Amino acid sequence: MTSRMFLVLMALSMALPPLRAQVELIGTGTLPGNLRDLSNLKGKDGLGVPANRLGGMGSAIDYTGNGNTYILASDRGPGDGASDYRCRVHRMEIVVKPGAMEPVSIKLLSTTLLSGPGGVPLTGSKKPGPARFDPEGIRVGPAGRFFISDEYGPVVAEFSPNGEMLRKFPLPARFLPEKVAESPMGELPPASNRGRQPNRGMEGLAISADGKTLYGIMQSPLIQDGALDPTGKRVGLLCRLAAIDIRSGSSREFAYRLDEPSHGVNEILAAGADSFLVIERDGLGGNEAKAKKIFLANITGATDVSGVDSLPGGNIPAEIKPMKKRILIDLLDPRYRLAGPSFPEKIEGLAFGRDLPDGRKLLLLTADNDFVAEVPFRVYAFAVPPGVLE
Repeated sequence: MTSRMFLVLMALSMALPPLRAQVELIGTGTLPGNLRDLSNLKGKDGLGVPANRLGGMGSAIDYTGNGNTYILASDRGPGDGASDYRCRVHRMEIVVKPGAMEPVSIKLLSTTLLSGPGGVPLTGSKKPGPARFDPEGIRVGPAGRFFISDEYGPVVAEFSPNGEMLRKFPLPARFLPEKVAESPMGELPPASNRGRQPNRGMEGLAISADGKTLYGIMQSPLIQDGALDPTGKRVGLLCRLAAIDIRSGSSREFAYRLDEPSHGVNEILAAGADSFLVIERDGLGGNEAKAKKIFLANITGATDVSGVDSLPGGNIPAEIKPMKKRILIDLLDPRYRLAGPSFPEKIEGLAFGRDLPDGRKLLLLTADNDFVAEVPFRVYAFAVPPGVLE
């Protein structure tokens, strides 16, 4: 090598930023899809599914702060609300041991049924009423309490340790459909010209490190935010993130920009003072899956859009600045060896656990198996090196 070539290489090495350490997949833990939970419920629903089927709990997960114990929420039940499934949360022990023969092991510890004020059972039935509830995000609060985002409302609610609803946080009217109906078509234009799209409500929930703010994110743009074209095709790109002050209930809003209108947001997790991990994915599974990504997003410099009743669906004007984002994990990257015929469609839960012994952060992802007995419940464990989230 000539001295000139050496100097050129040295200059290039100084000009390029150092490579970040990569996020590593530690392993995958599974439970069979035909297991029973600990609810003590008997019988079967109208679809023939046991009332105590352990399923759907990949919709939401959070670390309790105690040992290896996590809390997980099942969603609205089998058949997408076709039965009066009792809403519930589970506590599980998830042990992660990098390099072990079984790197991720899972054990069910308890099941808690959810109820509204006065003990009224909350169910996943799509029939309109105060008791219908579809848990999609969960975060741990103080003294064993926890918060859940409900996709039907959308609603953010606080629950006691025994599963009774203590409080609902009000959301601006712009989030709510003009008409609530059992059929999705009954909640779309022309019946409803504002609010969340049916089955695409508040899909993710985060809580700030200081426990003062909840962040609920919509799966898709609101109807009035340019969500749909005249044929009903999804064309909108901006999903609203509501930042809710837990003490006062007041809120701000920010916009998260999807990569494609066909994508949806499935979870949000606080990763710093103003930064979050966001699951953005398509609706395809197996070999057809094309987009299953976790982004690192930030609200610093983003526009507070709480005063904007209708966001644009296409080109975004300069005065509206969405959250900045960059890819942290592409789950279909060949180096993780996850892609293939058995890769799940619904990656929906996201939580940090205790830091690993080597100082890296433990990140858990869960997949919703839709209560299908033949589909296992999956937990993916990743190691996130220091500095990657900065």
